Amino acid sequence: MPIPPPRPAFPFDGYRVVIAGGSKGIGRSMALAFAGAGAAVSICARGTEALRDTREAIAALGAVAHSESCDLGDAQAIERYIGNAADTLGGIDVLINNASGYGFADDDAGWEAGFRIDLMAAVRASRFALPHLKASPHACILHTSSIAAFHPRPRNAPYAAVKAALSQYTTSQALALAEHRIRVNAIAPGSVDFADGLWDRRRREEPALYRAALASIPFGRFGAPEDIAHAALFLASPWAGWITGQTLCVDGGQNLTG
Repeated sequence: MPIPPPRPAFPFDGYRVVIAGGSKGIGRSMALAFAGAGAAVSICARGTEALRDTREAIAALGAVAHSESCDLGDAQAIERYIGNAADTLGGIDVLINNASGYGFADDDAGWEAGFRIDLMAAVRASRFALPHLKASPHACILHTSSIAAFHPRPRNAPYAAVKAALSQYTTSQALALAEHRIRVNAIAPGSVDFADGLWDRRRREEPALYRAALASIPFGRFGAPEDIAHAALFLASPWAGWITGQTLCVDGGQNLTG
């Protein structure tokens, strides 16, 4: 069941928010949360149908909406998208790198998917957005990491390793950009369940794994995309104005169980 949106503690009127990987699940919820709080929002992904649906949902909230199909494994495509998003929105205040290649298999393809999409897409989008962020009075970068980054994993080693690299990059990037007053943080979600998402598929295809994951969450439920979106709103707001270089677990206590 979707989590009802709280009344925004801080209005994002006038903010320009760019979400790389924003058409489904967590990214879609982030886009709608920022739009509902008054921000202009740009999203990208590869699938055109989900992009169209999410753009229409953003616009229905009265927000300026921009969407563009983009292969986030392609540096030139990222540069083109960031430029178009900045032109359409009139700048960039918040950049959210939310895409994942879901590189779970311990083979070259699995490692390369994670490296290109989870890590290098975030590095490249940040690089291309930096001139716009430097011009913003409240610039912020958010990365979507994972609690998989914090513990050894018998399964999905490439995914965990790449997310650990993304969390480490967050700290180095935060230190490098502090002189420009650009805050950089990451969110590490636990197991988040939404329609046709990873855990929804595992519920159907690997029910034993699904039940084991649910049992590992002290709060007794899977996360909802809105749980992660609410954390993004906080970290992008002035309420988090002295927070940088951190990775925030949003997981119902799942990381506490190892």
